[in-house]
Amino acid sequence: MPSSSRLERDVRRMYADQKGVRPGEIAIGVVIGRTSEFFDFFVYAIASVLVFPQLFFPFFDRLTGVLCSFAIFALAFVARPFGSAIFGAIDRRHGRGAKLTIALFLLGGSTAAISFLPGYAAVGPIAIWALAGLRVGQGLALAGAWDGMASLLALNAPENKRGWYAMIPQLGAPFGFMLASGLFAYFVSTVGNHDFLDWGWRYPFFAAFAINVVALFARLRIVATEEFGALFEKRELRPVRLTSLMRAQGGNVLIGAFAPLATFAMFHLVTVFPLSWVALHDEAQALTFLRIELAGALVGVLGIMASGWIADRINRQNQLALSALLIGGFSILAPWLLDAGSLGQTIYVVVGFAILGLSFGQAAGSVSSGFTKRYRYTGAALTSDLSWLIGAGFAPLAALALASLWGLPAIGLYLASGAIATLIALTIDRRQRLKAEAKTKAD
Repeated sequence: MPSSSRLERDVRRMYADQKGVRPGEIAIGVVIGRTSEFFDFFVYAIASVLVFPQLFFPFFDRLTGVLCSFAIFALAFVARPFGSAIFGAIDRRHGRGAKLTIALFLLGGSTAAISFLPGYAAVGPIAIWALAGLRVGQGLALAGAWDGMASLLALNAPENKRGWYAMIPQLGAPFGFMLASGLFAYFVSTVGNHDFLDWGWRYPFFAAFAINVVALFARLRIVATEEFGALFEKRELRPVRLTSLMRAQGGNVLIGAFAPLATFAMFHLVTVFPLSWVALHDEAQALTFLRIELAGALVGVLGIMASGWIADRINRQNQLALSALLIGGFSILAPWLLDAGSLGQTIYVVVGFAILGLSFGQAAGSVSSGFTKRYRYTGAALTSDLSWLIGAGFAPLAALALASLWGLPAIGLYLASGAIATLIALTIDRRQRLKAEAKTKAD
């Protein structure tokens, strides 16, 4: 069987008549890839609220069922660092093409397989274990889907537009959310509740496989370019062992994991948590709220684009700090808005998505850009895994549990703690950069 590196060289010959891939072409591949990943992500998240409590945990009350669904939801984030280690080894041995192909088929296959799962009433606890296993598969695959194209995009971006190009991959999140929420909204509104719980919810999961196949070809088109291969050979985007990375730049990994904490906490407190809170208290309003979130995601797109423009003027670290302050301010108003009826909830979603866009647009790589060339590729991947695990993995579970025990003001404190953690991490990062610059000048 030919190695992936030989296959990649063969594909490069197919594009030999082209002068290379421009940043705009890379951007399209990145957005398509990230949209497919976030589509899988949000399909599962929405089903955790609307479907899984009744299908897999019918023996619990509705609140406990949602909490159990969110606990399984977190498994993917726990699995991601392990996925980075596994797929990093595949990358080093067989090449990025093999790694990306396996990861995206595992991601799409795991998501599509969920659509065929029987409920607890049919097979008992086996259904729950199967759901958990497929969720772990999604997490492993998401780590393997890291292809370095966001780094390639940044390296090909003009010096004065790094912030603008950094926000482009982040557009995949609201696009993926709109696609997932739109599909669920369609089936909830067009089929009865019984049919939706029986078969309607399965269609968005099944669609994931086709979407991931499209994303695979779009991304392999970039992986096969001469520029990507050249950067790989120069060790700009070469994977290294995690043990080597942590020994050399473990401090940067930890800082990078905590720097976007406010962003990732906000991520779920605008998308998944409020949907669960509304559905628990008035299930009939779930469809209406899902449509409101769909419109809010459009505001998030504008926020992400604005973040690029702002970051190019005040730098990405300052942009992330400013966003953390905005999230801290939002944490004061959030509990009151979410408890203020339909108007308050609409304001919560629109303002929340706007702030999330400003923050999320620069959350990826704002600190990991400090990695040296040798460790940039693996460092960015592991930092992403850990930041999602710490900031987002347990956010829906923690927020719903806190709100159920102590009321909505508890989620305000939860958000505020994330903002504080982000500001502390950015302060430490700034001091380290100043020390490094001073040492360089002294030498």
